[in-house]
Amino acid sequence: MKLKLKLFLICLLFTGLSSLEAQPKTLVLKAGTPVAPIQSTMWGLFFEDINFAADGGIYAELVKNRSFEFYKPMMGWKKSGEEYVGQFQLINSQNENNPRFLRLESLQGKELGLVNEGFRGMGVTSGENYNFSVFARQSQGTSVLKIELIDSTGVVIGKTEVKNFSGDWKKYESKLTSSETNPKAKLRVTLSGKGVLEIDMVSLFPEHTWKNRKNGLRADLVQKLADMKPGFIRFPGGCIVEGHELETRYQWKKTIGKVEDRQLIINRWNTEFPYKNAPDYFQSYGLGFYEYFLLAEDIGAQPLPILNCGMACQFNSTELVPLDALDPYIQDVLDLIEFANGATTTKWGKLRTDMGHPAPFNLKMVGVGNEQWGTQYIDRLKIFMKILNEKHPEIIFVGGSGPSPDGKDFDYLWKEMRELNVKMVDEHYYRSPEWFLQNAARYDSYDRKGPKVFAGEYAAHDKDGKDSESRNTWKSALAEAALMTGLERNADVVHMASYAPLFGNVNAWQWRPDLIWFDNLNVVATPNYYVQKLFSINSGTDIVSALVDGKPLVGQDSLFASSCLDSKTSELVVKLVNVAKKPGSINLSLEGRKASSSEINLQVLTNSNLAAYNQLGKPEVVTPAERKLKLSGKKIVLDFDAYSLTVVRIPLKK
Repeated sequence: MKLKLKLFLICLLFTGLSSLEAQPKTLVLKAGTPVAPIQSTMWGLFFEDINFAADGGIYAELVKNRSFEFYKPMMGWKKSGEEYVGQFQLINSQNENNPRFLRLESLQGKELGLVNEGFRGMGVTSGENYNFSVFARQSQGTSVLKIELIDSTGVVIGKTEVKNFSGDWKKYESKLTSSETNPKAKLRVTLSGKGVLEIDMVSLFPEHTWKNRKNGLRADLVQKLADMKPGFIRFPGGCIVEGHELETRYQWKKTIGKVEDRQLIINRWNTEFPYKNAPDYFQSYGLGFYEYFLLAEDIGAQPLPILNCGMACQFNSTELVPLDALDPYIQDVLDLIEFANGATTTKWGKLRTDMGHPAPFNLKMVGVGNEQWGTQYIDRLKIFMKILNEKHPEIIFVGGSGPSPDGKDFDYLWKEMRELNVKMVDEHYYRSPEWFLQNAARYDSYDRKGPKVFAGEYAAHDKDGKDSESRNTWKSALAEAALMTGLERNADVVHMASYAPLFGNVNAWQWRPDLIWFDNLNVVATPNYYVQKLFSINSGTDIVSALVDGKPLVGQDSLFASSCLDSKTSELVVKLVNVAKKPGSINLSLEGRKASSSEINLQVLTNSNLAAYNQLGKPEVVTPAERKLKLSGKKIVLDFDAYSLTVVRIPLKK
């Protein structure tokens, strides 16, 4: 009976049948008595190379399979020209990390070449410059490479050429300009002259990248991250860390150094879901750990790398490293800390310096394992923690509580985390919007003396629709906002939180919902993104109590609230979520501090349709709006919309 009643009440919240027509309640804001500090890492980002988020996404490379290392070496490439035996030869060299290269033989003087399709096409923009490069060696004769951008009909929209090749492997570069904007362009590389030319690492990047770093990251996607002002960024995943089996786990040492020497590997999401197979999904590691650290630094976020603990994905192979063979895995963690923080005289600190960053990255935390569970995980974690805590007591090592937010495995792992004195525990929850509302008070009863919580992966999963972006409904975002008031209210326990996954390519996704959707030319922020952003850019420095009738506002009259002080700006920040279909009013009463202005700023995110979502072509269906509220006397009457998140910033007298 109690369960039925609880579910009925949750349904009332979204249908708006609760008693909003009653007299406005008073939300008492104890602005003079901060409860606890809010960590600068409170709201952050979770990046995983899923949904073509890295290659084909944030990593701006336009050429797919640039080094011919896919398990089908010519995948992504189509031969052009009159073909005969020996014209195209794939050669295996002695380079362990990048063994294959392509030999083009045109001894008869006939043109021949290749067309690369890109990642579901190449997005190019009219008037923009693109940097072409190739590693090449002239084995015989004399050759010229004609480089062309072509549209879907084969019309040339940009061209350049590369020539004067030597007999030694060298990198050759040139630049071309696109004459039109096209989301499905291709790259054509044509060999002319009489000779034999060997090529590798055929590459095309937009000249304009994030911070204009040559061959860097896609600027519009990174800008969306920077706009959130995140406190941290977790990388490289996720299940990517584990691998389908240990051989395909993420190994950070293979992702640093010269890009041409990094070893490509199959992406574990390649064939994970039969209904969304992506046989062309690989990791070139052009986006590697050095680039992740740079990204974190660029956007002002603390880096949180996650490393393998000697376990492959337990949903797949469940492959384990024997307990007496964990040393290389533990050494990987120790070496990573040296790479990030070590002096320039150390082995890994010197490599960081050689790559262009002599200053330390100031790494403060590392995750050990991702979504592991059971005694196998704890047995390995004990060995890791003993060594890591002894050698690096200054680093916070993050443990995990498994893939579910409750149940026997969850309870067992939390018990073990306390006994191991793990400083922070990663919790994951992918559940319905109703679950999020029901769990807004989840952390009210957590042990204040135990490990801190990292809500490392969460998203409210609403119903699917035909559009890629359709699962990111306003209903899901509103439910997340309600839960996030509970995370903020309990910031003495919850030190970090991040939505997951971060990116989704509308033409090549494996999982949804995702925070940000994109195609080859455009990007769209979801309602969920705007919820995350509003919490993050309005993150204060200290929690203060926000009470109705002496209790936190957690679902009463369909409302959820949290409040904090921002000591940097001397403001009180109130976040109010209304999950009912009717608008309403609430009185805000300040205790201990007084407002210093007769006008306060509001940021409002609302839509009357819970099924609404943003999509490419219609990006502003659910977006925040700014409003002003005039104060009359000491009383603050806040009117709020149906289905809304309202952020109130009240300037305070010092």
